[in-house]
Amino acid sequence: MKIALLAGDGIGPEILREAVRVLDVLRGEGLKIETEEALVGGAAYDAHGDPLPEATLKLAKQADAVLFGAVGGPKYDTLVRNKRPERAILDLRKECDFFANLRPATVFPELADASSLKPEIVSGLDIMIVRELTGDIYFGQPRGITGDAPNREGFNTMRYTEAQITRILHAGFKTAQARGKRLCSVDKMNVLETTQLWRDIAMEIAPQYPDVELTHMLVDNCAMQLVRNPRQFDVVVTGNMFGDILSDEASMLTGSIGMLPSASLDANGKGLYEPIHGSAPDIAGKGIANPLAQILSMGMMFKYTFGRTDISDRIEKAVRSALAAGLRTADIASKTTKKPSTTSEIGTAVVKAI
Repeated sequence: MKIALLAGDGIGPEILREAVRVLDVLRGEGLKIETEEALVGGAAYDAHGDPLPEATLKLAKQADAVLFGAVGGPKYDTLVRNKRPERAILDLRKECDFFANLRPATVFPELADASSLKPEIVSGLDIMIVRELTGDIYFGQPRGITGDAPNREGFNTMRYTEAQITRILHAGFKTAQARGKRLCSVDKMNVLETTQLWRDIAMEIAPQYPDVELTHMLVDNCAMQLVRNPRQFDVVVTGNMFGDILSDEASMLTGSIGMLPSASLDANGKGLYEPIHGSAPDIAGKGIANPLAQILSMGMMFKYTFGRTDISDRIEKAVRSALAAGLRTADIASKTTKKPSTTSEIGTAVVKAI
């Protein structure tokens, strides 16, 4: 198993370090794992003037999987857009065709009281959001800003091909088949022709999956339902922009964005695995970042790319063991937490449980 390690910026190196400690335990048991590190994001720009150097992209393409930390920071906000750290993750998705983003929102019983919603609303929550990653308004052309003040105009293009919609919907249906067999397709077909096409194709594909119940929901209603009655959802499939927003909203149902992993897969199961949170430059270097989303992302890597559900189950159980022991970083600490745990203390507890 060859894994590319791309730590990135901010808390990225700190949380990835804890995931590698878990990898080292598995290596010690005889699992054949090869890792190689490369710069990405702001760190790569500082060193090479490019957030995604050719060597980093080459490693990502050669590896069986990519374990990714986080990129970005205020110091880079004034760069031209194609040199900003965030461009690295967008280009990785495009160049490696990581089109299917799986974002689980699961409430661990140990953290039911950490959610901003009442425990009775979120207890037992287990949602999978399937987000398309390589199309939509993030990549559509034309785009830009034209004119001079006070008459400037900004424009972006929401664009999807039938092929792009079809393959992510198939991914959504297959994900639902492996879970609760309920798929909610989210669009805005009442005002956007792009998503009318999305809904049309969803209904055309549905007969191929007679065991899956397909429903449709407008994105604004879905945003409301996620905080009103989130347990009604099993699998949600949607486009790039809607998925970006809804999955971040769903993360807060679990208590903290620091708890949510993600997988971005190509058609063959190769993937890029990363926590959904950002680089959190305000806490970088303080040793207080939550590494559990990064560790859980690695668990998804073993499940989806390497087919080792036994290892992914062990990783999840180890995370739960650390939580059951009362360890909490500040983002998931409760009123009864005597002292928040450090990043390394959480990592050590997971390593011991593994």
